[in-house]
Formats: sequence, C-alpha cells, structure tokens
Amino acid sequence: MGSRSRATRAKGRTAGPGHARSRSVSGSLGLTLLSALLPGVGLIIGGRRRLGAFVLTLAIGLLGLGVYVGLTRRDEVLAAAVVPSRLLLTSVGICVLALLWIMVIVGSHRLLRPATGGPGGRAVGAVLVGLLCFAIAAPAAVGVENVMAQRSLVQNVFQSQADSKSATRPKTVNVKDPWEDKPRLNLLLLGGDDGKGRIGVRTDTVIVASIDTKTGDTSLISMPRQLTFMPFPEDSPLHKFYPDGFGKEGLSLEGRLEWMLTAMYQNIPEAHPGVLGPSDNEGADVVKQSVGEATGLKIDYYLQVNLQGFDEMVDALGGITVNINEKVAMGGESSTHTPPGQWLHPGPNQHLNGFQALWFARGRYGADDDQRQIRQRCAIKGIVDAADPSTLITKYQAIAKAGKHLLRTDIPQELLPALVQLALKVKSGTVSNVNLDVSKLKLKYLHPDYEGLREAVQKALDSKPSDTPAPPKTPTTPGKSTATPGKSTTPPPTSDLNDACAYHPSGDDS
Repeated sequence: MGSRSRATRAKGRTAGPGHARSRSVSGSLGLTLLSALLPGVGLIIGGRRRLGAFVLTLAIGLLGLGVYVGLTRRDEVLAAAVVPSRLLLTSVGICVLALLWIMVIVGSHRLLRPATGGPGGRAVGAVLVGLLCFAIAAPAAVGVENVMAQRSLVQNVFQSQADSKSATRPKTVNVKDPWEDKPRLNLLLLGGDDGKGRIGVRTDTVIVASIDTKTGDTSLISMPRQLTFMPFPEDSPLHKFYPDGFGKEGLSLEGRLEWMLTAMYQNIPEAHPGVLGPSDNEGADVVKQSVGEATGLKIDYYLQVNLQGFDEMVDALGGITVNINEKVAMGGESSTHTPPGQWLHPGPNQHLNGFQALWFARGRYGADDDQRQIRQRCAIKGIVDAADPSTLITKYQAIAKAGKHLLRTDIPQELLPALVQLALKVKSGTVSNVNLDVSKLKLKYLHPDYEGLREAVQKALDSKPSDTPAPPKTPTTPGKSTATPGKSTTPPPTSDLNDACAYHPSGDDS
C-alpha cells in the first residue's frame, strides 16, 4: 500500500504542470528561447505560475511604458540625458534589468530542461543559455558605457552655476522656465586657433548665434577677425582702459595684428589680469563684453571650440557633407607666398573627413575673410546635419570623447535640460545668416562704424529670411562682374543658410 502511494505521487510529479520529464531536448530549448523573448512564460510553463505571471506582467508593463515614453515623452527623455544624477540612475537601472532578465532565463531553463536529456542535451542547453545571456549582457554593457560617456561629457564640459566662475553670464538661472522673459538667447561661438606650432590662443572664428526662444529660428552674425577699436560698455572696467575701443593709432598693418578682435582673447587678460572679476575663462569674458557692445546684443553664454579637436569631432560623426564652390587651400602661407600642398576642389555634396573639414573651415590661402566666414558657417551646418539620431546612437562614445576635447563653455549644468528643448526647436527651425555690408559699415577700416553695425543687426533680427529672399542666381563668367550699373547690390538683412551653403560654383577652378 505504501509503495503504491509513493509511485502515485511520483507519477503525479512527472505529469505536473511542466511535464519536464516527458519533454524533449529540442522542446525545452524552444521554450527557453521563448522565455527569453517573453520573460515569465518559462516560469509559468515550468510550474511557477504566480512568479511567472508577475514577471510577465512586469515585463509587458515596462515594455509598454518604454513605448509610451518614446512616443510621447521624447523631449523629457532628451532633457534627462543631460542631468548627471539621472544618467547615473539610468546606468544602474540598465544593469539591474539585465541581471534580472538573465536570472529569469537561467531559472526558466532549469525548470524546463528534461531530466532524461543526458550530458549532450545539458551541454546544448547550457550553450543556448550562455548565448542568450550574452545577447542581453553585451547590449546592456554598451548602453551603460554610452550613458556613462554622456555623464562624463556633461560633467567635464558643463559645470554647475555654483562650481564655476564667469564675469559676464546671467547671475541666476530660472531652471523651470529660463526663457519666460527672454525672447532671444544670444550665444557667442568662438573658434580657438590653437593648433600645433602656435603660441597662445587666437579667436580665429567669432560668431554670434541669436536664437528665437519661441520658434528656434537662429541668426548667425559673423564678426570679421580683423576688426579694430572694438568697443566696451561704459560700465565695464575695460572701458576705462580703452575708452575709444581696443585699438591703437599710427601702427603699421603688421602692428595692428595685436590690436584686432582676433588678439583680444589673449592680449587683454595678459595686460589686465582679473580686471572683470572671477572667471574661469577671462579671454572669453572679454570677447563677450566687446562683441555684445559692438552688435548691441547682450551675450548670455559662450561656446568655445578648440579647432585642434575639431577634426576629431568630425571623424567621430563619420564626416560631414558640404558643397564646395571654390578651391580651398589645405595649408600654405599667404604672407610668405608659400603655396599649399593640397586643395579641396569644387563640387556638390562633398563628403569630408576631419582633416579635410578643418581646412575647409579655416583655409585662408588665396581667400578673404568673407569666404572663410561663409565656409565656417557651412561647416557648422554640416555638423548639425551629420548629428542625426542613428549616428549619435551608433557612434556616441567617440562623439562624447571628442566633445570633451573640443568644447569649453560657461553654460551651467542647470540650464542644459532647457537648452536641449531649445536645440530641438533650432533643429527644425530656420538658420539664417545676417548679411553685413562690409563697405558701408567700414568693417575693414581702422575705425569701423559700430553704430551702423548695431542698427544692421537689429534690423536683421527684426526681419525674417522669407521677408528678404535672395535674388535669383545667374550663371557667372570668371573674371566678369555681374553687377548692373546704377543698381544697388546691397545684400538683404538675412539669408537662409541653406541658400548660402548651396552649390553655386564661381567657375574658377584653375
């Protein structure tokens, strides 16, 4: 009687919910794979119904939440991606979810594997479980690395308001709505020409990006680097030293080089250290004040690009695509009449690597500053266009690494979530170029017309690119002027950067 009862109980266990003893090796492997795709299903089939139902419900809930957030809360996710504490929590969350997923797979297989599979069947099952665990662990590790790379980038480039010093940025930040009473955000973009073999830093590129905080429409104002007698606000300590602007009379053309806009970043802090107050970057604060006074704009923050790391960023993005309208020198020295060893030749949709893109932006042999400024703006546009979501996802670690070497700024961490939201508007908005009449404003003279410059900038910001369409382009013949006698050729206040960077070669490729 007792032995019959024990046999009955044993039979009941064999015929239980999982039917593990009667299941084939191939069947258990298939169910193990199913349990990896639908966590909890394997536990249910294996007899752990309550635990399996909980795990399955949790997995479906997390999947649904992820889809919902991805479709309806994308902006909030991007804003969270610039908050170091949230990035740390995200990396921990990825690790925990991956570990739990792996535990569910291993536990499900232990319940599902047949008792009579033999050593071969167990070995095959172990291999499958190992592959499934690797398929989860590897992407999770990449995800954690990308998240931590982003955290490192944010912490290295952007300091908090309390942990950084600036003599010119806004004193307080309205984190909840920083644009509430701010119709425009004015950023100063500086290109530091501090490559190998150069002593000190020259701001070879000075561009003001004035962003409409409601629409994201952006106007770019390129300041010629050879400007002299750059003014300072009357309430600035530097106005006492340079009441007529940063300049000097009676100098030769070569002597003026140390009194131009391009030299202010280095020369003024060396001559008057600490004059503006505590600052992590005195040169940037000096240029912010002066450019703000010259354009009539309150410059809020600066973003400095180290041109020595520019090529690294372009390579991290996989290159940029630009239209080249005239030959661009890769090297050479105009002052010594040393020709370049290589050229970038005209052509539409030219894909440039980092080295080529750097020379496209800075090559000056045989070109004037106006041509270089246009190319620099087009290089910025090329980077914005190249930074599409798929590129950012697949190459993010390299981009983040390059970003740490490339960027310097006084933008505080607290402002980053709002800036991300604004950047999305900029991406879908219109980027236009403010056209400055060099001759009328005397920008190449010793004393430029800064009052006229302020009026021109204000007029441009009050207009829209669509209000002042560019005249239709007509074929040109090299060496011949297309100007019509008696008609004004004054450029419109602004022009769409897409038009300025379009392919319209000059026809001179000799």
